[in-house]
Amino acid sequence: QVQLVESGGGLVQAGGSLRLSCVASGSIFSINTMGWYRQALGNERELVATITSGGSAVYADSVKGRFTISMNNTKNTVYLQMNSLKPEDTGVYYCKSDITQRGYTFRYWGQGTQVTVSL
Repeated sequence: QVQLVESGGGLVQAGGSLRLSCVASGSIFSINTMGWYRQALGNERELVATITSGGSAVYADSVKGRFTISMNNTKNTVYLQMNSLKPEDTGVYYCKSDITQRGYTFRYWGQGTQVTVSL
């Protein structure tokens, strides 16, 4: 079994910054990708950013230039540095990871961490 534990959410004023972290633990052979999704109240869950173990990153257009995703392979940890935050960035941020175990790839999700950006 694998657990993803997020941290770093909170309340911040518009223009401020937050750094999210997500640690994967458990029976892990290798991590293929890790990433962040978010869900605002009443909306679908949407991609924020993902990164492969090789360092290739993909960002949603709405966060390009403001957010940076990074990964520490030795610590099985992914980070999301969020700068110039806007009220529309408010939502629950979920960590996601595609992990290889016993020759198969499984997708895991964290419990989510709330990010609230006030005017």
